[in-house]
Amino acid sequence: MTTNTNPTAQTVVFQKEVLQTGLFELRPIDPETDLELVHQWVNLDYAVYWGMTGFSLEEVKTAYQNILKHSKVYMGLFNSETAFLLECYNPSEDLIGNYYTVDKGDKGMHILVAPAKTPIKNFTWNVFTVIMDFLFSHADVKRIVVEPDVRNDKIHLLNQKAGFEYQKIIELPHKTAHLAFCTQEHYHNALQKS
Repeated sequence: MTTNTNPTAQTVVFQKEVLQTGLFELRPIDPETDLELVHQWVNLDYAVYWGMTGFSLEEVKTAYQNILKHSKVYMGLFNSETAFLLECYNPSEDLIGNYYTVDKGDKGMHILVAPAKTPIKNFTWNVFTVIMDFLFSHADVKRIVVEPDVRNDKIHLLNQKAGFEYQKIIELPHKTAHLAFCTQEHYHNALQKS
């Protein structure tokens, strides 16, 4: 995790205090200052499912110029240190919209958690719930859509723990993926069980 001291990038759009863990925050990505760190993250071995392994810094910058045309991207902070990345997108404007009937209120997401200096119990699960709470805090978001790589067992466990219902396997040009959905009701029901 790395601290970002750029004051122009510090507009916090969401906060959540997790008891006995700490403060989580989301702020919009600053392409001028954050992409060097993102470049480091996407080139880590465990980030293979992000699809940018081997990308140069310039390739990551170009990729995010394109992503930001149709998505919102946020840097996640934990106790003021940059700790995760969130991409939110409208499925009707994304490739995934060709693989199912997009409903009004659908929101897609991608999550990447930074390597921890010191492991914290349930940290990734806490990040996941912060993101779900943030997305569902928007009245227009009725259902969250994900399309994780079928080989990404760790994210499948988190998705299912959060109440995502897996629908089918789809063949995207760059991966074989599961298509899954989660409503706010399914999410809240899942939280009561966890």
